[in-house]
Amino acid sequence: MAGGYARARGGHAGSRPARLTEPPLVRWVLTALALLFLLVFLVLPLVTVFSEALVRGIGSYFSSIADPAALSALRLTLLAAAIAVPANLVFGVCAGWAIAKFDFPGKQVLTTLIDLPFAVSPVISGMLFVLLFGRQGVLGPWAAEHGIRIVFAVPGIVLATIFVSFPFVAREIIPVMEAMGTEEEEAARVLGASGLQTFFRVTLPNIKWGLLYGVVLCNARAMGEFGAVSVVSGKIRGVTNTLPLHVEILYNEYNFQGAFAVASMLALLALVTLVVKTVIEGRLETDVAASRESVAGEPL
Repeated sequence: MAGGYARARGGHAGSRPARLTEPPLVRWVLTALALLFLLVFLVLPLVTVFSEALVRGIGSYFSSIADPAALSALRLTLLAAAIAVPANLVFGVCAGWAIAKFDFPGKQVLTTLIDLPFAVSPVISGMLFVLLFGRQGVLGPWAAEHGIRIVFAVPGIVLATIFVSFPFVAREIIPVMEAMGTEEEEAARVLGASGLQTFFRVTLPNIKWGLLYGVVLCNARAMGEFGAVSVVSGKIRGVTNTLPLHVEILYNEYNFQGAFAVASMLALLALVTLVVKTVIEGRLETDVAASRESVAGEPL
């Protein structure tokens, strides 16, 4: 019976099982469908953006980008990302450390709340900030009395950007920290290292690529956010317009070349993010493979 089972698997009991694969026709069809999907939904839109941006020539293209309103939108986009990403970096590290290293009441609730921006529409997220900090909101009258303006101002844009992008860092480093375990950190503490020394010399080197990967994703989300920012910003040209909002305004004004020129800036930022993401993924996979080999080589 054992011999029959081995033959059924493609050989005798000591032989290597045959490699399972799909017929060539199935592989070619699946590959063609995947490439067709990428062509239609990725390559063609990118080509269209850049071709429409350059339809009136390179001079008109740079003129649209150098427009004061476009430059103001770019500065505000970079400012919101520059505040949101470090804030989410700190939150992500703290949340990842707490969830991966400790057991405490409400741990599952915290893990669920981290995923909240994934489940809630960005428009609803923006409405929540309006309900909180608007003139008729819960905290709006108090903010007005103290001269603090949040909705239809830069602070509201920053808060909305932080909210929609905060899961990315935490969600990338929690699995890495859980896979690390606590043995190395416990050994460092036994050897006399302080908490900060343990973090910077043991924990951070082990999570650095996962942390960078989360930062890249967080930055991409922050710069491309539209829905929540659209609700809280008021879309004041040159004041509370980010790049995605400026693209919409130009398009609604039938300035298609200008809209595509500004959109090409976002596309370029996305392409740079994709390249950085690919490099970090490669380094992360290399580190994981090296870690597994070192563990496998340890004597039992």
